[in-house]
Amino acid sequence: MSMAQVHGGRLVAQALRRHGVEVVFTLCGGHIQAIYDGCIDEGVRLLDTRHEQTAGFAADAYARITGRPGVALVTAGPGVTNTVTAMANAQRAGVPMICIGGAGPRSLSHMGSPQDLDSVKLLAPVSKWAAQIPDTRRIKEYIDSAFRIAQAGLPGPVYLEAPLDVLMDSASDEAPPTSPLAPPRPGCDAESVERAARLLEAAERPCFIVGSQLRWSPRSTILERITQHLQLPFYLNGLARGALEPTHPSLFSHSRRHALERSDLVFVLGTPLDFRMGYGRAPLWNPEARVIQVDIDAAQLGHNRTLDLAVHADVGYFLEQLGERTAKKRTPQWLEELDGVELARKASLRAEMESNESPPSALRVCHELARRLGPEDVVIGDGGDFVASIAQALPLTWPQLWLDPGPLGTLGIGPGYAMAAGVVRPRARTVIVFGDGAFGLSGLEFEALARHRLPVVAVIGNDAAWTQVRRGQTQMYGRERAVATRLEYTRYDQVVQALGGKGYWVERVEELGPALDGAFAAAVPSCVNVRLPSNDR
Repeated sequence: MSMAQVHGGRLVAQALRRHGVEVVFTLCGGHIQAIYDGCIDEGVRLLDTRHEQTAGFAADAYARITGRPGVALVTAGPGVTNTVTAMANAQRAGVPMICIGGAGPRSLSHMGSPQDLDSVKLLAPVSKWAAQIPDTRRIKEYIDSAFRIAQAGLPGPVYLEAPLDVLMDSASDEAPPTSPLAPPRPGCDAESVERAARLLEAAERPCFIVGSQLRWSPRSTILERITQHLQLPFYLNGLARGALEPTHPSLFSHSRRHALERSDLVFVLGTPLDFRMGYGRAPLWNPEARVIQVDIDAAQLGHNRTLDLAVHADVGYFLEQLGERTAKKRTPQWLEELDGVELARKASLRAEMESNESPPSALRVCHELARRLGPEDVVIGDGGDFVASIAQALPLTWPQLWLDPGPLGTLGIGPGYAMAAGVVRPRARTVIVFGDGAFGLSGLEFEALARHRLPVVAVIGNDAAWTQVRRGQTQMYGRERAVATRLEYTRYDQVVQALGGKGYWVERVEELGPALDGAFAAAVPSCVNVRLPSNDR
């Protein structure tokens, strides 16, 4: 086959296509126009946003939904700096994404060329690997490395700087000496599995906590099989949520605190012992509990507490091998105890979910939303207090997905995540559950969603405050000193309507269902702006 001389921008596009990339998220800039030109020739779709941060968030969500790295393409200088938060969010959440940033020509480095910046040094702290592509002939090789590193071990973001001269120069479009490879995943040593099996056999009150690393495992569906063998309590967080259907007898969602206070053996699988887990310590945890931690990031093993067993392995492989080496186990009294806690909590939630009071509560909104979700719909949580209420009560089952920023707690992710979801699942519905504060960080992106004809549904819980912060602020300092946390009951629905979508304002419970029905039926982005009750007026 004859080789052609093509410019560097087209080589970038060819390399992306080689890795199965069909869409790139971007905001335009002169330094990256050659890549746009190459994407046109190679059939790579370009979806442009109104802020580079949103392009980064979209690449993050693309990876979470597809299991393959998403790609953000941003221009030099401030284009790159605007993606730092998205890169940090992906790093903390363990999500594989690739950001390609423009840069001035190398011959003008440090001379004050437009948007000149040492972006590699800037992005290195929030990247698994950050590098400048040194030569047009090595573009494909560097992109191969970026995909390999982003997916290896604990997934994470990679940054590549593409100088203008590298993109404008020409080189052969021949294949590089490297090739795309499936990311390797560490298996378990037999001794560790045997020890885990012995500890489980001796335990009276064991529980399993399974986190986002299950999403990246070649055995991501293992929970259905393992729970037939081990009829024990499983708690799912992050991207593992939905791996068991809401009515599954081994799935527990509202009794985790009780379980950790009482359990004598806790399996921590693919999730860090961070603030969400009480750092693995008393008083949240039983100080006498034994702990087995399994993680593909060996550096996480033993972080924040001493372990009884540390296993460097893919969590899916571990569960598969544990099931093979463990006798069937069921703990009826322990399950009954946790069932009691679950039922009490669900009864409390149900009363609020079915309440006909106006304005509607957050849980009533959750109830109405759940009734309208389809089997492949994606729900995105972008906010604090309102989103936390929805997250605890919304039932989801794979292939439905719940996406939130993860442990960095980044707000403003909603439209970027929704853009990726709308592209990957065009026949499903994408819903953003917004806090009214979070909407303000990226609300203008609804112009981009409308222009790209992505009929995203935004549901805003509008309590006219940064409530998650204001509540504690008021308790500590008093209402008269609670500053910078008040908002107004703003008509965000009219903002979305002005940007090309549809808007619905809801103040009474009987208005909620029809507004959601209208939004779900719309062919354009829509916003259901729900006025929530407030005790702060």
